[in-house]
Amino acid sequence: MKALTWHGKGDIRCESVPDPAIREGRDAIIKVTACAICGSDLHLYDGVMPAMHSGDIVGHETMGEVVEIGKDNRKLKVGDRVVVPFTISCGECFFCRNGFYSGCERTNPDAAAAAKLWGQSPAGLFGYSHLLGGYAGGQAEYLRVPYADVGPIKIESGLSDEQVLFLSDIFPTGYMAAEFCDIKGGETIAIWGCGPVGQMAIRSAFLLGAARVLAVDRVPERLALAREAGAVTIDFSEEEVSERIRDLTKGRGADACIDAVGTEPDIGSGIDTVVDRAKMAVLLGTDRPHVLRQAIQCCRNFGIVSIVGVYGGVLDNVPMGSAINRGLTFKMAQTPVQRYLPHLLQRIENGDIDPSFVITHRARLEDGPTLYKKFRDKEDGCIKVVMKP
Repeated sequence: MKALTWHGKGDIRCESVPDPAIREGRDAIIKVTACAICGSDLHLYDGVMPAMHSGDIVGHETMGEVVEIGKDNRKLKVGDRVVVPFTISCGECFFCRNGFYSGCERTNPDAAAAAKLWGQSPAGLFGYSHLLGGYAGGQAEYLRVPYADVGPIKIESGLSDEQVLFLSDIFPTGYMAAEFCDIKGGETIAIWGCGPVGQMAIRSAFLLGAARVLAVDRVPERLALAREAGAVTIDFSEEEVSERIRDLTKGRGADACIDAVGTEPDIGSGIDTVVDRAKMAVLLGTDRPHVLRQAIQCCRNFGIVSIVGVYGGVLDNVPMGSAINRGLTFKMAQTPVQRYLPHLLQRIENGDIDPSFVITHRARLEDGPTLYKKFRDKEDGCIKVVMKP
């Protein structure tokens, strides 16, 4: 089969690889009908995430048709149309039973290595390094899905692939980011990053009752899409973000702030970013938390900082004194996707939201390497790429 594979920093290739096969009784094999490039895939492209091996198949936003099932899988049948969550979860351990599927204790075969870095291991993920299981990803013609009686959700309505594909990751992630903000109605929510997850967070915040969303970015196409949703936009290349948010909130700060950017912010040349980059260059730091620092400073007293941007390791110079003295609450997670799927699928079926609004580029797998670069460099108005093998 054809698949997109990682061969080092800036080197994604479309090449022939062996077809996947059933390994365990609860497995399923799906023929991929749609897959997407996620913003977090760019961390792989840029060589930020450790433990990638040359030839690893990438991708974790995938859906398709079941073509084979293991002998113990009682949930699916050949021909079912499914969306596959990026988190791989057993459904039986302590965390799965409590709805924290992304903390599954059983699905990361490389848990010991992850625990050395993070203290404990999260669940295994598709196509996202050998720290998280070394599972083949879904930017391919076929995908093996472990524990397929727990993860995938069946699509039994007439919704198109493009309407439901993002249930695999960015819609639940953006929705969770907004849910973390404990929106009761009437709040002002500030969101850093108007990429795909940020766009979903903007619309989710409004769905949950926010009165106003302040969207921070500098890419014109992203800011325009945020304005279409009703957000007040702040171009950080033209105005000072903290001052603008203070002005918009009469000095109080936003009720909650969402970091939808993570470790590789596009944030210009402020003194803190110069220091971050210098430390990364000499291996004294692993992440650049400029956005997180700004979100903390812009949040009102006793507000909430919601973090869904991907960080890989250690953060430096985070203003914990500000957070503690002003009573901030931090909420963050790799999204336990399965927890959100039934509700969010119902939202789509009800017409509350059509996640396909974010797609700007449609392509074949063969176009994937070029589109990785285009997405990373924000060329040609590229916000979200969907590929159809």
